[in-house]
Formats: sequence, C-alpha cells, structure tokens
Amino acid sequence: MYLNGCGVERDYDQAIFWYRKAAEQGNDTARWSLGEMYQNGQGVEQDDKQAMFWYHKAAEQNDVCQFDLGSMYYLGHDDYRNRTEQDYKQAAFWFRKAAEQEEDGVYYDYASEYLGSMYANGHGVEQDDEQAVFWYRKAAEQGIATAQLNLGFMYAKGRGLEQDDEQAVFWFRKAAEQDNAEAQNRLGLMYHKGHGVEKDDGLAVHWHRKAAEQGHPVAQLNLGLMYANGLGVDQDDEQAVLWCSKAAEQGLAKAQFNLGDLYASGRRVERNDNQAIFWYRKAAKQGHIQAQENLTKLGITWNEK
Repeated sequence: MYLNGCGVERDYDQAIFWYRKAAEQGNDTARWSLGEMYQNGQGVEQDDKQAMFWYHKAAEQNDVCQFDLGSMYYLGHDDYRNRTEQDYKQAAFWFRKAAEQEEDGVYYDYASEYLGSMYANGHGVEQDDEQAVFWYRKAAEQGIATAQLNLGFMYAKGRGLEQDDEQAVFWFRKAAEQDNAEAQNRLGLMYHKGHGVEKDDGLAVHWHRKAAEQGHPVAQLNLGLMYANGLGVDQDDEQAVLWCSKAAEQGLAKAQFNLGDLYASGRRVERNDNQAIFWYRKAAKQGHIQAQENLTKLGITWNEK
C-alpha cells in the first residue's frame, strides 16, 4: 500500500521497511518486491546485486518467482526494470525448477513451454529433441497455445518422435482455435496441401484468413495467392493484390517479389515499371535471388547503400 499509494501517501521508505520485515520472515512475495525496489532504486540506492539476492531468495521455493527469474535470465534486458545479463543456463535452471513443481499452474505450464524451446534450440542445455517434445507436451496438454504450435511442428518435421501429419494437424488446430496466428496459417497450409487431412482449399482459405486478419504476413501472402489462383474462393484480382500488398508492406521478401512481378507483367494490376522496380529492390535487399536477377537484367543497381 505504501509502494502504490493505496489508502496512504506513497512512501518508498515505509514500503521498504515493511517488505523487509516480511522478507526476513520468509515471505516470497515480499522478497520479490524487495528485489524490484532495489533494482528500480525505490527507497534505496539502486543495487543490482541486492536485487538479484532477493530475487533468488524468493525463487528458492516459489514457482511463480522461479518462472519470473528464469524469464529475466532468458530475456536479458537492460532497461530501468531489468538489468539482468542474458544467461540461458540460469534460465534453464529456473524454468526447470518451476516446471517440476508438483502443483500444475500457469507458471508451471509456461515454464515447461520455455524449457521445451530451450531443448529444441540448444539454449542453455544440450540440444535434445526428445526432451523438447516432453516439455512441449506437458505445456500443450495444459492448453498453452505456443506449446501446442511447437508440438505440432515437432510432429510435422519428425523431430524427437515419429513424423505424423495427423498429429501435427491435431496440435496446430488446438493452437489455431486459441487464435494463434502462426498455427492458423500452418493449419491452412495443411489443408491446402492435404497433409494430415483431406485437401480442402475452402478450409485453407478460412484459416489463412483468420491469421491474415491478425496481421500474419505469410498468411496474408498465402491468402492473396489463393485469390489470385481462385483456390477455395472465386478468383479476385483486387483481393489478390490487396493481401499481397499487406504482406509486402510488412517486409515479407517473397510478397515484395510477387508484387513486383505483378506490376512488371501488368497481371491483375495496371503495368507500372516504377512500382515493379520499387518492390523488386525491397525484396533484393533482403537477399531474394530472383528479385536481384530481375533488377540486374534491367540494368538496375539494387545493393547500393
């Protein structure tokens, strides 16, 4: 109450006094709050060492604090709230502490998801796809959408388990139904290609649109291509250009190249060589080989600073 000025005048000195009283009696919330005040220099001289001392004290038994401390080490921010150096080994240590708590809870679930990602990428631990699957599954079964998406990827690619498109679709759908845009786009691709489900371009359009409307650039391009080719929807040049442009404006090189092609050929839009060059150059600067080749053929420099 002293920290936030609730019912009393804000007073950092008093906040520190009472937090310390509770912290010294083993209250984990008070320990964490005391760490924050040291980190932010509120009521005390700013002191990162003291902040980390109290954060560690709080995290020794508390899964919420363990997850938060793991997140600090994982992200390694350097701003007024978090001056922790990035340390994947410490992050993995604290995420594991939280994930192994007997009681399930949101922090347990997210810690499992992070731990799965660290095993998948070899961050702070030896790379191990089977361990990644183990931890992703723990979080996925508790409804964490990003874990469901990642477990779907593991099934789709056959990493850490037998490749299984039907299981990939199952987990992509779980995440997609929670409005995870990447999962929606992936589910759209599975329907378009007929992987793990019967091919259905109408459903492919449905899921690409869901993701595209959330601003997912790859889904926007995919939806544009569906309109361009009349797959799952009536062929519509205006919609094709609209969605391709949305993706291109977000910096997606493939969309920039496709948009340049449309302007260069005069297909679906009025031919405009300046616009074609503009979008080819955007894509070329991101390393798109065909865009670079097209500009070279036109005698145009694309790699100038």
